[in-house]
Amino acid sequence: MSIEIKVPTVGESITSGVLSTWHKKDGDAVKSGDPLFTLETDKVATEVTAEKAGTLRIKTAEGTEVKIGDVVGSIEDSAAAPAAAPAPKAEPAPAKKSKAAAEPKAAPAAEPAKAKEAPSPAPKAAPEPVETKEEPAPAPASPTSGENRFTRKKLSPLRRKIATQLVMAQQNAAILTTFNECDLTAVMELRTRVQETFQKQHGVKLGFMSFFIKAVVGALKENPAINGRMDGDDFIQNHYYDIGVAVGTERGLIVPVIRDADKKSFAEIEKDLADYATKAREGKIKVEDLQGGVFTISNGGVYGSLLSTPILNPPQSGILGMHKIQQRPVALNGQVVIRPMMYLALSYDHRVVDGKEAVTFLVRVKDSLEDPARLLLDV
Repeated sequence: MSIEIKVPTVGESITSGVLSTWHKKDGDAVKSGDPLFTLETDKVATEVTAEKAGTLRIKTAEGTEVKIGDVVGSIEDSAAAPAAAPAPKAEPAPAKKSKAAAEPKAAPAAEPAKAKEAPSPAPKAAPEPVETKEEPAPAPASPTSGENRFTRKKLSPLRRKIATQLVMAQQNAAILTTFNECDLTAVMELRTRVQETFQKQHGVKLGFMSFFIKAVVGALKENPAINGRMDGDDFIQNHYYDIGVAVGTERGLIVPVIRDADKKSFAEIEKDLADYATKAREGKIKVEDLQGGVFTISNGGVYGSLLSTPILNPPQSGILGMHKIQQRPVALNGQVVIRPMMYLALSYDHRVVDGKEAVTFLVRVKDSLEDPARLLLDV
């Protein structure tokens, strides 16, 4: 007896995906819980596991687009599998081979006959084949044929979704970007001072992102228009603070969400970030992890970006771009000093956010980071 392997439901709005990888080969023995294949959708990559032990039979090839509920293979009972195995027991075959091998023995008798005929034309025909040596000359035509100059392949569902979202954002929102710069001296000194104690007590490192998330929450509270979105002709005001953090993966950019960031401590936020990083590496991010964010933070600085204009993550009205921390000369109290500086960029939907609100928001983020005591005291 065997059971069918079906494409599982991975989210309410997801109807199809691509069977990107089989983790086992056809005919392999699998155990219950073993990973069978990875399903890539326009939101996440999901690993599908075996429901029971047995022998895997694959029906759908890698790279095939499949719908939810499609049968892509089956698992046969371990007991039943050996029954099919005797098929290779084709012992009589060698006998046929020996019979077939006997037939060619007649051929040698015919060979001498041909040999007798060969000598007569040989003297005249022998010199002519020498001309065939010139035939390899046309070979250089292959490099100009265009082969191997490019490769065509379909975009993954996630890449297609990203492309659609970005184009939609550009077409449906009035995107404007404002910039500022931030001195991260205080944050870096604080991290250095408490890092060892923080890590021992909470089991995670104190990174920069938790400071930025806390700074964004404070700025959203002071500028609620950015914590909202357009819905047709209506404006929806959010009263919660679920902050998305853009994460680059091998399959593309995803934005897992830190829930109720206003109610969480630095340690709780760092643990959430670490958990998402692990899931992203292992391809285990769930659809619900990516839904419901009200604002996004994107850190291009980890790749060396000095300045950029981030694109909105629809239907949100704002996104903060972080950049590379660079030692730069700045004027401080009438003197030129070297400080660790970062450019900040806020892209926002000008339909619902005025320039004054956007600039005020970004200045609040800057002030909070330059004086992190404000984040701890919520002032």
